[in-house]
Amino acid sequence: MLPKTKKKIVRRKKGTPRKLYFDENTQKSIEVFQVTEDVDEKNKIYSEQILPAFDKLVENLIFIYDFKSGHASFIDLKNDCVSFLYETLHKWDPKRGTKAFSYFNVVAKNWLIIRSKKRAKNLKKIVSMSDLSKLGKRDKYIIETFQISPSPDSMVKRIEVKKSIKKVLLEIKSNLKNENEISCIDSIIWIFENVDDIDFLNKRAVFFYLREMTGLTPKQLAVSVSSIKKKYRELKNDEEFQIF
Repeated sequence: MLPKTKKKIVRRKKGTPRKLYFDENTQKSIEVFQVTEDVDEKNKIYSEQILPAFDKLVENLIFIYDFKSGHASFIDLKNDCVSFLYETLHKWDPKRGTKAFSYFNVVAKNWLIIRSKKRAKNLKKIVSMSDLSKLGKRDKYIIETFQISPSPDSMVKRIEVKKSIKKVLLEIKSNLKNENEISCIDSIIWIFENVDDIDFLNKRAVFFYLREMTGLTPKQLAVSVSSIKKKYRELKNDEEFQIF
């Protein structure tokens, strides 16, 4: 029998700086990516300089906050989140002073929270139909009265209302000068665009999402939301279009 050999552990020397996976070079690569027009060059910058950082960022968030629990595949969850970060690359604005790491860390964390809550809610909705005797009166009523899809008229109306609201939000953003208010309206627009994927949404939940995404203090956030709310109501005074 061969003698057992101990695995050599290479430790980082004390005082040696830890190599960051998402550093200033990553941020500069994102800035270059945003202004590059050549498609092949953009793909090269992303795959070589940005993707590894996004991949590690999402991986760390999944394991630190245990987002992998309840999901069928860790790889699919990570890849979906990384793909979402890719789609939001153009939204980070270096002129606002926010570090790229801080911005995408918050975006990825919020995406993972929403996805995990949505999956948990869907799992709770699964009901076995093999034994109807176990269903309560309320469950039976919901099944009997459930509509597979809304009417075409209501769908068209909903789409038009959402377009109208989105237009007003973008108009408000174009006239804002305060950095806190701009950060706040960007987050409001993001929540509005993804509202169908958010399973738990009330006033308190919206405030939590805004605070996480903007990094503002509760006082700063309250002031910014109040200002935006006032501008919104000046432009949209119709009860049907109220979102605040």
